[in-house]
Amino acid sequence: MAEPLSGGEPLSESARVYVRFKELFGGQKHYARSKRNRKIDPAESVPFGHGRDPKGVGDVLGALTSQLGWDSPLAQSELVSNWTELAGEETANHSSPVGIENGVLTVQCESTAWATQLRLMRVDIMTHIAVRYPEAGIDSIRFLGPNVPTFKRGPRSVQGRGVRDTYG
Repeated sequence: MAEPLSGGEPLSESARVYVRFKELFGGQKHYARSKRNRKIDPAESVPFGHGRDPKGVGDVLGALTSQLGWDSPLAQSELVSNWTELAGEETANHSSPVGIENGVLTVQCESTAWATQLRLMRVDIMTHIAVRYPEAGIDSIRFLGPNVPTFKRGPRSVQGRGVRDTYG
């Protein structure tokens, strides 16, 4: 038979297991009170009292992302995905963000003319980024022209000063 609480009826096996787990994992000891001695706090009995309203999913996810430190990576990925809205449709057709590293947004342009034009618009673009995505941590923008072959590295590179005209 189960041991009774103070002046009450005996506990069943499942109730004893529950009380034991509550003591171990709940951090509080179980003290039985009779219903007569228990005082009801009026604030507890209010169904829609302070702190009892359900929270929206957006609020919960926002708190979770800031607690885990995901605000900056999420803002950066949102910036990259919304490049068309940020830079404008025509500009986005001729450029695309490549990545963000150490606070520098790298944008690949279709031509050197577009890269030059975007360099001139750097302040406006940075202002839009600072207003719309402050958590992204973008300090500067680097605009790259089209990929053209270079002979500074690779199989055709020459160590030192390279080939020079020997006549002279």
